[in-house]
Amino acid sequence: MKHLLIVCMLILGCGYANADGGRQKLNFNDNWLLSVGDNKEASNADFADSKWKSVTLPYAFNGDEAFKVDIVDHTDTVVWYRKHFIVNELQGKKYFIEFEGARQGATVYLNGTKIGLHENGAMAFGFDLTPHLKQGDNVIAVRCDNNWRYRSQVYESGYQWNDRNFNANYGGLPKNVYLHITGEVYQTLPLYSNLRTTGTYIYAKNYNVAGRTATVHAESEVKNETKQSQQLILCVEVIDAEGKTVGEFEGFPTEVAAGSTATLRAMCNMKGLHFWSWGYGYLYTIKTALKAADGTKSDVVATRTGFRKTDFGEGKIWLNDRCMMVHGYAQRTSNEWPGVGLSVPAWLSDYSNGLIVESGGNMVRWMHITPWKQDIESCDRVGLPQAMPAGDAEKDVTGPRWEQRVDLMRDAIIYNRNNPSILFYECGNESISREHMIEMRNIRDLYDPFGGRAIGSREMLDIDEAEYGGEMLYINKSGKHPMWAMEYCRNEGLRKYWDEQSYPYHKEGDGPLYRGKPALEYNQNMDEFAVEMVRRWHEYWLERPGTGRRVSSGGVKIVFSDTNTHHRGESNYRMSGVTDAMRIPKDAFYAHQVMWDGWITPENPRTHIVGHWNYNDTVTKNVYVVSNADAVELFVNGESLGKGKQQYEFLYTWDDVQYVAGEVVAVASNGSSDTLRTAGKPFAVRLTQVAMPQAWKADGADMALIEVEVVDKDGRRCPLDDRLINFSLKGEATWIGGIGTRDNSKYLVPEEGDGQKRPDLLDAANKKNISDNYVGAMSLPVECGVCRILVRSTTTAGAVNITAKAKGVKAATMQLATVERPAADVLDAMTLPCVLTRGETPEAPSYEDIYKTVNIVSAATGSDAAELESAFDDNELTEWRSNGKREDAWVTYTFDHKAEIAHVTAKLAGWRTMYYPLALYVDDVKIWEGLTDPTLGYVHISLDKPVATDHITLRMLGPSTSKVEKTDQSELAGGKAGELDRITQKKGSVNLRIVEIDFLEDN
Repeated sequence: MKHLLIVCMLILGCGYANADGGRQKLNFNDNWLLSVGDNKEASNADFADSKWKSVTLPYAFNGDEAFKVDIVDHTDTVVWYRKHFIVNELQGKKYFIEFEGARQGATVYLNGTKIGLHENGAMAFGFDLTPHLKQGDNVIAVRCDNNWRYRSQVYESGYQWNDRNFNANYGGLPKNVYLHITGEVYQTLPLYSNLRTTGTYIYAKNYNVAGRTATVHAESEVKNETKQSQQLILCVEVIDAEGKTVGEFEGFPTEVAAGSTATLRAMCNMKGLHFWSWGYGYLYTIKTALKAADGTKSDVVATRTGFRKTDFGEGKIWLNDRCMMVHGYAQRTSNEWPGVGLSVPAWLSDYSNGLIVESGGNMVRWMHITPWKQDIESCDRVGLPQAMPAGDAEKDVTGPRWEQRVDLMRDAIIYNRNNPSILFYECGNESISREHMIEMRNIRDLYDPFGGRAIGSREMLDIDEAEYGGEMLYINKSGKHPMWAMEYCRNEGLRKYWDEQSYPYHKEGDGPLYRGKPALEYNQNMDEFAVEMVRRWHEYWLERPGTGRRVSSGGVKIVFSDTNTHHRGESNYRMSGVTDAMRIPKDAFYAHQVMWDGWITPENPRTHIVGHWNYNDTVTKNVYVVSNADAVELFVNGESLGKGKQQYEFLYTWDDVQYVAGEVVAVASNGSSDTLRTAGKPFAVRLTQVAMPQAWKADGADMALIEVEVVDKDGRRCPLDDRLINFSLKGEATWIGGIGTRDNSKYLVPEEGDGQKRPDLLDAANKKNISDNYVGAMSLPVECGVCRILVRSTTTAGAVNITAKAKGVKAATMQLATVERPAADVLDAMTLPCVLTRGETPEAPSYEDIYKTVNIVSAATGSDAAELESAFDDNELTEWRSNGKREDAWVTYTFDHKAEIAHVTAKLAGWRTMYYPLALYVDDVKIWEGLTDPTLGYVHISLDKPVATDHITLRMLGPSTSKVEKTDQSELAGGKAGELDRITQKKGSVNLRIVEIDFLEDN
């Protein structure tokens, strides 16, 4: 009965309650009981649950399977959670429970009575407990069904996003739960489904960023459940990030009739504001209270939010009046960690999302489904802009499945509209119809008309009602709403593989086949993975703001961290991250850091040498350096190897460098540099705790993250070491562990017809890969000299001792301690610090116009003239194509003035694989001839010198050719992307196919 007394004390504790007018929001995560499997009697109040497992939420019942098994093998059974608690006061009180989410369908019972059902598996939900509470002992029971084929009782349909490819099935109650206690006149909760309430809405208008002013508005839906009408005023207190009150204001009296609901409003012009920005997670606490006619205040609600100005148009995005090019990650919404899934403490969400900002990321696009509130709030704190989806798989739908998506978007907007980091609402992971786009936009306009968020969908290249768009793999440009790539660079590679020349000697592309073909993209080593990041980003950078009227607003790479979702490489999880699953950076992380350390172009000098400097004396290898300088010089033990060959703007290469032990230094022309040193023989294990912003809480849910390294006598990490580390744990913590790679040196063929090879650990009977990736094991290897482990606190404060031993090196011991958990009304969401690393939005422009677009006023051609405008209509879903005859494969463009044409950019159908032989003419004078290269979107033609003319003819000189340099990438869901890219040409035909074209002058 100990847990009953604790909860009773929390509910009756009145210091905080009196200070905030009798309202409480309590952490309701502790002392839940868990049982896997269905039991129809478990809803009963008197059900015997003493032998059930005691857990602290958030806790997915199968979270220990994360990265241990393939996503398709996640346990999908029924599970029950129960919690006993005591209520000593009911008169004049209201009790609400808020679940941040459940997977998939959750049926909730209170004292044996069913009080509600929630089924979408993604969104928060809540119930009014008051009618079914009793004084004294109470029991809440939740039956969770996380079946992959769960079918909605309400819609009589499955959910698109309950999908085995991308939505890892961490079942039960994997998110936080809160208890709200109010009076009978109260501000509602933003939980529309079930409660049908919308809560508070905080926003600002009339921004003057330079002057640091804005008009702050507060709106709150208020419900009066007394028998008398109430005259109420909304009172607002604005508290800055340092805890200082910087503003107080109130609205006008509003009569709220008995049993009715009304919206109260207040506003104030405020000065000296700090505006939330990228890498500057400045948050205010807005306290809204209800003032009665006699002047007494009650029901204080605290909302942590920030203010920022946004604009979207001309193909660009502005944040606080500064243009921002998107560069970041399309991250799986599960955002999981090995052995625990998504259910990590809030500080660890900050650590992970903060690393995105540290890598230069200024956008996270959560994929397919709405992220949980903890990650959304985390992005607020670390200054990470985000795109919030509702729910989708890979296509538009109709009927009940569309209704499910509409309801989820409505609920998600209401619940998350006070979070400043959300800049985009995403209506689908695939294009939706114009009618559906308008419907979604109307929902945004109804519930978040002043939040400064663009609403759109993936693709949406030709629907003006969408306020942003962008394809999955390709580069789009627009002069209208912003276009940014929703996912790019699907390559995969394990962090353990440095290169071909050092242990464990991973030749680029080695690994299982994919659909019967070599799969270079899915079996990369880390040298080539980093180079690929540079190669891919460079194409987006070429189309950046400042390069003409039609520009790209950037793109997000799939994914940030390795993820327990669908995969094609040798492991049973996706290895596309620039960090591994424990957030240890790969070299690709630092490549992005160099290229992305600016709002558009890099603003801070950075240089990074890819790889390590521990090789056999006979090795010669290419050395790669990523730098945002104009030139880089390389030194080995003080001897210059000269300046590197520059490619893709940011990559510098020295071919066939002879390895010599010692020191290699890259010195860049912008003053930045980087150094690698040869490590000595392995000497010891070193343990380092990743810094926590607050003390380690003894609440049964908080975790410590420990880095484990093998180092030489001088403390340098040994980059080739992969020895097994044996751990022991004593004290008030439980083991979660980390992740490693089993021996995959052999590849065996699994069941017939699969068409690809798999790693060596196979169940002979079932011919199934059974590698557990060391998840949960007390022994796991370092890889490239390092690994990490997680340990979870118990509910008793005390000492924790961790020992790490390995053969041949000195052992290490770490002593930690947990502290008593805080009171239930002390919430991480309100107390974790803001991260202000990048500072406030710079006032200087983020780019200069290097090109000017020349207006095309007319065009002429030898064939299909009626469709010719499609070649320059700013719509990448349309094209013009000639009739296949060489003599007709030309277009003459006429400009609105005589211009100094220096560059031509064009999207040509089949852009990823097609080579077009082209020439440019002014009248009969040829000014350029060449063969275009395949790209992710646009080819660039630069003339030797600018040509003054008011017209240019583009002519195709012969048949195009096609060459696929790597494997044909297709997704496991959704098929091939880009119809205009996937074209075939009739042999011998000269078919000029233009999607878009721009003629540019140097500025």
